[in-house]
Amino acid sequence: MLKNLDPLLNADVLHALRAMGHGDEVVICDANFPADSVARATVLGKLLRIDGADAASAVRAVLSVLPLDTFVDHPALRMEVVGEPDTIPVVQREAQAEVNAAEGRDLTFGSIERFAFYERAKAAYCVIATGERRGYGCFVFKKGVLLAPDVASTEHRK
Repeated sequence: MLKNLDPLLNADVLHALRAMGHGDEVVICDANFPADSVARATVLGKLLRIDGADAASAVRAVLSVLPLDTFVDHPALRMEVVGEPDTIPVVQREAQAEVNAAEGRDLTFGSIERFAFYERAKAAYCVIATGERRGYGCFVFKKGVLLAPDVASTEHRK
C-alpha cells in the first residue's frame, strides 16, 4: 500500500497513467465491453484491470491522479445508449458525479455513439476494464497537464 493513493490503483494502472502524455486517452469500461480485443489495438497493447470495482469507483480512483485536459471542450466522454443518445443511465450519472468532484466544478460528459466509441477506444493509450455489470459504464478521459511553477520567478539568485 502507498499513502494517499486509492487502493484500486494497482501498479499496472499507475504505470500506464504516469506514462501517458498530454492528450493521450484512457478508456474505463464495463464488464460487457469487448475490452481485451479493443485493448490489443491500443498504444499499450494489453488490457488493464480494476476487477471488482464499479464504474464510478474506478473513475474516482483514476481521476484522483489523472488531470483532465483543459484545452478541449469534452475531456470526458460517455458511450451513448443505442437509439437513445440523450438518455443518461444511472451508471453514467454516478460517474458524472465523480468527474465533477474530481474537477471541483461541473464538467458534463460529451457523448459518442457506440461504434464510434469502439473505434476511439482502439486509438486510446490504454483500456481499463472494471467489474461494472450495468451496461453503458464506458468512458474516455483525455489527459491534461500539471504545470510546474515558473522556474525563473522562483529561482534563488546569488
